Amino acid sequence: MTTKRSSNTWWLLLAAWLLALASTLAVLFVGEVMGQAPCVLCWFQRAFMFPLVVILGVACYLNDFSAWRYALPVAATGWLIALYHSLLYSGVITESLKPCGAGPSCSGADMTILGGLPLPLLSLGVFTLIIILLIQIRRRLLP
Repeated sequence: MTTKRSSNTWWLLLAAWLLALASTLAVLFVGEVMGQAPCVLCWFQRAFMFPLVVILGVACYLNDFSAWRYALPVAATGWLIALYHSLLYSGVITESLKPCGAGPSCSGADMTILGGLPLPLLSLGVFTLIIILLIQIRRRLLP
């Protein structure tokens, strides 16, 4: 019973790592290959997504299911930044609260990929999925 439970939990951890890895590779592709410079908020989101690749990757390798304890705060902080960025992009937050100075706009039209998918919303979605997976891992470990 515990082996099957551990196996299922490991797949959740692997899925969280794969999401973080795919997101990291995607933003590197957008920035380095496609030449889209990230805005200030994109840099902050990257600062919380990139470590998740290492944290969750090592946790998968070591079967460390307690990784949710230190990955969840990182993902939640990135989620908050992505939420703010998404609200700014969609116009819910006024331009006067925009943190961007010099460089690309946080709410500009160049913040899209694949024919109109907003990068801030994609980031929010990935952080959300990672958080959901980490909470599922926590639920399986704690009664």
